[in-house]
Amino acid sequence: MDPTPQQIAATQGPGTTLPVTDRPASGPGAGRDAALTTVTSQARGSYYGIAPIKKPHWQWEIVLYFFLGGIAAGAYTLATIAEVFGDRRHRPIVRAGRYIALPCLLISPVLLIKDLGMPRRFFHMLRIVKLKSPMSLGTWGLLAFSGFAGLSAVAELAAQGFGRGGWPARLAGRLPRRGLGRAGSFFALFVGGYTGVLLSATTVPLWAKNKYLLGPTFISSALSTGAAAITLALAATGQDDDAALHALEEAEILALTSELGFLAAQGVHAGPLARPLLTGKYGTIFVPGVVLGMVWPLLAQLHGIRRGRRTRRGRIVTSLGVLLGGLILRWTLVYAGKDSADDPAAYFAQTRGE
Repeated sequence: MDPTPQQIAATQGPGTTLPVTDRPASGPGAGRDAALTTVTSQARGSYYGIAPIKKPHWQWEIVLYFFLGGIAAGAYTLATIAEVFGDRRHRPIVRAGRYIALPCLLISPVLLIKDLGMPRRFFHMLRIVKLKSPMSLGTWGLLAFSGFAGLSAVAELAAQGFGRGGWPARLAGRLPRRGLGRAGSFFALFVGGYTGVLLSATTVPLWAKNKYLLGPTFISSALSTGAAAITLALAATGQDDDAALHALEEAEILALTSELGFLAAQGVHAGPLARPLLTGKYGTIFVPGVVLGMVWPLLAQLHGIRRGRRTRRGRIVTSLGVLLGGLILRWTLVYAGKDSADDPAAYFAQTRGE
């Protein structure tokens, strides 16, 4: 007995294609049934109206994993930039960026393991390296980035005199902080962008259509949320050094501008395929999220620079807005993409280049 479409779907992985067939049933009236089946399949664009691909099972764990990984990547990269090109006035950025990245990376594997269902699946991924698999490379990139982030945080603690006199502090004090930061930033940017590449590597219409734009979008969002997290930490702890905060504001303006540009390019390039993201239940979250989490903070930063001053409260509020916008961006992209996978017409429009 031939498998049903539901049985076929259950055996496929996320984003894989199901067969489209119009083979008629045997027996009397098979020719008439074949004609009817052909017309129905062509009208629906799939086999009995079933989606040609199986959507990913990803839930909130992956959304939060993308979000925290982006913050860690952006904060660590900006800390390295401040360390290499800044001076003593920018040291608060370096310390905050290092300290923010580590806890975010410690939580990320927990979320990834929870999504996989069983811890051993995560460890099985470390047994091999698949150069053509974004998931495999992302796992190794996350592991490498976590190692550099941990060493950088320990080195910062030693530089501040934590555990002074003990051999662990003396050993940590000898670590090459600048060298660690530069090497770790490579993996930071990789982790910040690979999540977008991971989405685009599937055949989900909304993601596949923008395969060359999702990676840069996620990197821009990582830098904006990383800058917001550092600004929030400095403002909340009373470290109101104008030079450091002004540098962060400039970095945030550049990141938000590029992020909005890439999002606009995605909307134009995707055309009708972007409908699940821009309209319906996810559009009612995505559009306000862009306004409150990107457009408004960008305008507030530009206005503050023009005036030459920002209040601590204003910095805290705009930073929270950017962080909320980064979370909404990832949540809506993931769930709207899953909705687009359930639309046979969207899949065939994407595969036919419409």
